Amino acid sequence: MPVSGLPPYDDTNIFARILRGEIPCRRVFEDEHVLAFHDINPQAPVHVLVIPKGAYCSWADFSARATDAEIAGFVRAVGRIARDLGHETDGYRLLANVGVNSGQEVPHFHIHLFAGRPLGPMLARP
Repeated sequence: MPVSGLPPYDDTNIFARILRGEIPCRRVFEDEHVLAFHDINPQAPVHVLVIPKGAYCSWADFSARATDAEIAGFVRAVGRIARDLGHETDGYRLLANVGVNSGQEVPHFHIHLFAGRPLGPMLARP
């Protein structure tokens, strides 16, 4: 059941198709709850997308409907991926866009993990 005010999950989105194996990806990590892969249009030397395997359209949807096991598995996977990629000491950025005004392009909840260079300010300054 979708969260009030959010669109229903669209199972034709590109991440759903990647999860079903219809579109290939360069996997970084996978377990029962999570798939992580390199972004095809990287915005930093390291740009990994971390997605839950469940059908959640945004952070709001995921945080409201995911099981405790899915949430814990997702959070632990993000930390593990950063460690495995070797960026725990030099730093990395996590970004989750929610909705049109934030720039969310794919209606499947995902976290961007950026690393590999100084990333500058979080938001463009006016």
